[in-house]
Amino acid sequence: MSGSVPSDTAPGAATAPPGRLPALRDFGRIVVKVGSALLVDQETGLKETWLASLVEDIAGLHQEGRDVLVVSSGAIALGRSMLRLPRGPLALEDSQAAAAIGQIALARIWAEALGRHGITAGQILVTLGDTEERRRYLNARSTMARLLDWRAVPVINENDTVATNEIRYGDNDRLAARVATMASADLLVLLSDIDGLYTAPPGQNPDATLIPVVEGITPEIEGMAGESASELSKGGMRTKIEAAKIATTGGTHMVIASGRVDHPLRAVADGARATWFLAAGNPVTSRKKWIAGSLEPKGTLHIDAGAVAALRRGKSLLPAGIVRIDGEFSRGDAVLVRGPDGHEIGRGLVAYDAADAERLRGHSSADIPKILGTHGRTAVIHRDDLVVAWG
Repeated sequence: MSGSVPSDTAPGAATAPPGRLPALRDFGRIVVKVGSALLVDQETGLKETWLASLVEDIAGLHQEGRDVLVVSSGAIALGRSMLRLPRGPLALEDSQAAAAIGQIALARIWAEALGRHGITAGQILVTLGDTEERRRYLNARSTMARLLDWRAVPVINENDTVATNEIRYGDNDRLAARVATMASADLLVLLSDIDGLYTAPPGQNPDATLIPVVEGITPEIEGMAGESASELSKGGMRTKIEAAKIATTGGTHMVIASGRVDHPLRAVADGARATWFLAAGNPVTSRKKWIAGSLEPKGTLHIDAGAVAALRRGKSLLPAGIVRIDGEFSRGDAVLVRGPDGHEIGRGLVAYDAADAERLRGHSSADIPKILGTHGRTAVIHRDDLVVAWG
C-alpha cells in the first residue's frame, strides 16, 4: 500500500479470516520498532549482521509495495559506546550529549543500510509535545505521509538531545504506537528480547505460557507484565501493554515478536511464536486517533456499569455515571475512563476541570446550573471527544 495518509480516515486494516491468526501479508502499512538492546551491544557497538538481516526483511516488504516506517532507539546507546562511557545510569545532560553524538551515527547507519537496497531513508525526530499538541501532531503526520508518497522509509526516534525527564516518552514502545496511529498504519511490530506476552514473566516462572492472541486488554492482561530486563531498555512488558492500548484503540493491530533472531520480520511472516493484539474493527477518525494515543492522561474517571454500557452504545459520558475521580486536570485535558473492574474503557478530552467534575459527579445533567451556578456542558466527555476501547 502506498500513497499519502488520508486526512481523516482509518487505515482500513486487513483482518485475518476467521479461525486463523493475522499474518504479515495481511497488512499494507507497517511500523517496525527496534530497541537499543537489539541494535547495540554495550561492549562492541552496533550489531551490523543483525541490522543487515532486518533491513533485508524491510526491503522485501518495500519491494512488495508495502509502506514501512521504522521507530529506532539507539542514539544514546551508540553515543555512549563511541565515547566509552561507563555502565550504569547517566545524568540527564550526559544522556543528551551522548544522544547528540549517537544520533548522527544512527541516522547514517540506517541511511546506508537502506541505501544498499536502493531505498531512501528520511529521519524524523520527535518530542512528547510534537504528538500531544494537535497542530504539531498533524505536521509530523504530514511529513510521514509525504515521505511514504516518495517511497522513502521514515526512521523516527525521540529527540533525546532536548528531551528532559519531565517531557520525554521514556520508552520507544509507546512512541512507536503513537507513530503507528499518526501514520494510519494497520500493523505495529514491536521487536523485543522476548517473543511475546506470557501468563507471567518467564524468567521468574518456568510454568509461564505464551499468549498467542489478545482480543482486549483487561486488568488480568495488564497484571501479566513484568519489568524491564535490560539496562539499555527503558521499557519492558508493561510499556508494551501500554503501547498495545494506544495502537489497538487507534485502529492498529500490534504484534510482539522476538528480535533476537536474524531476519526477525521474515520469522514473523513464517509464523514464529508471537503475541498478536487485535484492534477494533470500527473505523477511527484522525482526531480520535490523536485522542486515543494520548500518552500523558492527566487523570482518571471511574464510571459505573450503566455508564459503560452507554458509552459502548456510542453515548456521551454524563456526570451521573461517574463514581470516582482521580488526578488533577483542566478542561480539555486527556483523561482515562475506567469501568467498575478497573478495565480501561477509553480515553477522552474532559469538558470540566477536576474540581468542577468532582462537584458534578453522580448528579443529573439537569442539576449542572444549580451546582455550578452556570449552564455548563451536559456531558463531562462528549462522544465526539471520546474513544471507546474495543472489548
